[in-house]
Amino acid sequence: MVFYLALLSLWQLVAYVAIWPSYVFPSPHAVLTSLQGTIDDGKLTEAVTNTMKRMAIGFGLSVVIGLLIGVAMGTFKWVDETLGSAVLGLQSLPSVTWFPIALLWFGLNDHAIIFVVLMGSVCSIAISSRTGVRDIPVIQLRAGRMFGANRLQMYWMVVMPAMLPSMVQGLKLGWSFAWRSLLAAELLFVSPSLGHLLGVGRDLNDVGLVMAMMFVIVAISMIVDRVLFGRLEHWVHDRWGLAQT
Repeated sequence: MVFYLALLSLWQLVAYVAIWPSYVFPSPHAVLTSLQGTIDDGKLTEAVTNTMKRMAIGFGLSVVIGLLIGVAMGTFKWVDETLGSAVLGLQSLPSVTWFPIALLWFGLNDHAIIFVVLMGSVCSIAISSRTGVRDIPVIQLRAGRMFGANRLQMYWMVVMPAMLPSMVQGLKLGWSFAWRSLLAAELLFVSPSLGHLLGVGRDLNDVGLVMAMMFVIVAISMIVDRVLFGRLEHWVHDRWGLAQT
């Protein structure tokens, strides 16, 4: 808290000295006023709702598809040598490069944005899933077979639980890629969203609005990390006996 209060004080001091014009470097009060304006007229609530809805759909699809691809890559050598090489190649593509083809395939609508979110995160989740399967001790797989588990039971009761500890970081990485992909796509899409409000601030030369939306985006990221992934990490550590004493 002391650090952030000092940072806020420094920000206010620089704005007060007026090294740059207020329309270039606004004061904390100006940014707060812009944020309050979006709250009062309901734009912020609508923007957050639409953005998180797209994020939930796109990231949910990427988790399901990424897990299926990753488990297949980690289990079957021929899948890893064929589809795996394509996944590694697609991972190097910036997510925003998917937006032109998404517009051509789906048009200017939510489906295009969800597709960009999906393609921005599915490869990283698939690679993490592959690594999780590959890192499973052989003795665990042999134990499952010894107790008579069939293929479906092996995946559900042995492979999935064993790969989960190494999957947590992969899910966090996939979330960060999906979040960046979503906001980049929304900058180019005229619809109530956080990315659209960023674009409005840019078009109106309203730096206060731009900075206010940046703070909202950071706040949402921190909340999701603490509430969702933080609890998931603690649960995995406790469940697998990895908790710090």
